[in-house]
Amino acid sequence: MPSNRHIVHLDLDTFFVSVERLKNNAFNGKPLLIGGSSDRGVVASCSYEARQFGVSSAMPMRMARLLCPDAIVVRGDMEEYSRHSNIVTEIIKSRAPIVEKASIDEHYLDLTGMDKFFGCQKWTHELRDYVIKNTGLPISMGLSVNKTVAKVATGEAKPNGEKNIEQVEVRPFLNPLSIKKIPGVGAKTYVQLRNMGVETIYTLSQIPPDLMHKVLGENGISLWQKANGIDETPVIPFSERKSISTESTFDKDTTNIEYLNQLLTKMVMELAFQLRKECRLTSCVTVKLRYSNFDTETKQLRIPYTALDKTLIDIAKSLFQTLYSRRMLIRLIGVRFSHLVSGFEQIDLFAESIEQYNLCQAMDKIRRRFGEKSITVAGAANFIKE
Repeated sequence: MPSNRHIVHLDLDTFFVSVERLKNNAFNGKPLLIGGSSDRGVVASCSYEARQFGVSSAMPMRMARLLCPDAIVVRGDMEEYSRHSNIVTEIIKSRAPIVEKASIDEHYLDLTGMDKFFGCQKWTHELRDYVIKNTGLPISMGLSVNKTVAKVATGEAKPNGEKNIEQVEVRPFLNPLSIKKIPGVGAKTYVQLRNMGVETIYTLSQIPPDLMHKVLGENGISLWQKANGIDETPVIPFSERKSISTESTFDKDTTNIEYLNQLLTKMVMELAFQLRKECRLTSCVTVKLRYSNFDTETKQLRIPYTALDKTLIDIAKSLFQTLYSRRMLIRLIGVRFSHLVSGFEQIDLFAESIEQYNLCQAMDKIRRRFGEKSITVAGAANFIKE
């Protein structure tokens, strides 16, 4: 990998809020909350005006309203956000040599080698101006030697700004910043590091790697490298997956409805977890049945964007109930999620139920630590194998 890389990070500022303001300029300059409209909902995004009152993403809507009573609450439209995201992506892809779409509002570009022909900073500045001019969306940019420094630079350039950090400037730039600025430092890791007396990136960079590994495992080594401006992660060319699916063919054809519903629950939960791992949502569920005579039937339903287990399980079971009308033996059952959008957080924050949101987060945490089959709902437990 080239030692002198030129990596760009582009981040659409308060993306959902910006799209809503394009649709309705009466929202300009006002505190705006995007998310579930009831008190049981969750804040998916909020404007800078709302953040001044202490509001943040993933906060319960009830708390956000208490902190900022004058805020305007908008339900949100993932399909519209996805459309605007795709417009920005197409603009970037048409100009940049290597593009990675990291989320619905973030892109990484690898411009290594382009500095031989024209300055990377000038080229990126012109690209950013073009995006703003042609979409009306504010976007911030960081340019540096790797993904980590470029992303941190973008954060420091916000709102709607740009920052270029050359190789010799990397350590002076990172050193005084809070460890919160390092990608991958979540709430729990932040508390652990603060309990060790670590507040700035410089202090973190001076801790022996062996000690970081002892305290935080492999993640400790990764954070130590980032604190020292080291990140060899490549920019992976963008490729949008359109659907995910799974199916199961039975050794013996069956009409056992309880068994089929349990298997369907397991399949949906595995796919939903995969969605959340990849920060995706689905808006179309398809159930597939193949009978013993090899006739195959499918039924699908378009739904609001979600990645919630319970919502998707209920829909899949409803489709199965409608589809299974012949009362013949079944040899195969399958589920597909399609019309995917990328870049959402761990869960569908537009959901009205914060309990479902918290439950999925807790179960996902266990799966990531102990394996995908470490936890499930009771109805699917019979399918977990050692």
